[in-house]
Amino acid sequence: MTDKILYLEIITPKEVIFKGDVQAVTVPGSKSPFQILFNHAPIVSSLDEGQIKIADANNKELVYTNGTGFVELQNNRISILVEDAVIVE
Repeated sequence: MTDKILYLEIITPKEVIFKGDVQAVTVPGSKSPFQILFNHAPIVSSLDEGQIKIADANNKELVYTNGTGFVELQNNRISILVEDAVIVE
């Protein structure tokens, strides 16, 4: 495990879908998909429907299909607020 960890929460109006430590997150930004790594500059972006790809703290990949929403990153803490999100098995 690396010490370059981010904290991620994926939240829908109904429930918290994911919360925990991650190494990287790729999101479907409205202008273009982008990846968030440790010490990324603070950002707020709208999200299109698509896929959120997570490399968790153990470097296991998780993929969620998501509805539209927003992502906010500050101080290595990521909050993703989306209409819905379903894990891809």
